[in-house]
Amino acid sequence: MTSPSSFLLAFAGCVFFALPSVSKGEVLHGRIVGVADGDTVTLLDANNVQHKIRLQGIDAPEKNQPYGSASKRRLSDLVFGRTVGAACSKTDRYRRLICRIDVNGVDVNLAMITAGMAWHYKAYEMEQTSTERTAYVLAEEQARLARTGLWLDHSPTPPWGFRKAKREADMLKRMSKGAGKPQ
Repeated sequence: MTSPSSFLLAFAGCVFFALPSVSKGEVLHGRIVGVADGDTVTLLDANNVQHKIRLQGIDAPEKNQPYGSASKRRLSDLVFGRTVGAACSKTDRYRRLICRIDVNGVDVNLAMITAGMAWHYKAYEMEQTSTERTAYVLAEEQARLARTGLWLDHSPTPPWGFRKAKREADMLKRMSKGAGKPQ
């Protein structure tokens, strides 16, 4: 039979390990060991702890969207296997840290926008400093005018629009499957 104190101790341990390992404003240092897509990486810190990181202030094309593979390749070229600093501001609903990543003093998030491999994610721009916000807006505008990367397309679909359209299509598919079944 398990005692109530053992249960509480186990519960407290679960809660502790469920909490984010980085506090707001903390800078992580480590090596990038994985690149999931154009705005998500895995950082391995000095304690061999892996941190899933979503790049703050940008939104890159989805994997199955035009320029999705190119965006992932570009981010990989910039960070994979390299030691980085990650200035993290929060954890998202998928338990990823939201961070600005720097390699040798270069803002990688900004570099992705400059290369035309990501949009400035304006839905979250208030989480950026005014300096970052201004730099990201200008970088996107310059990439668009220069027709760099995804801006080669006259009207590229932003990832948030792509995700919304996919959700709506999936919902219609589920509804149509349900409508054909006998009651």
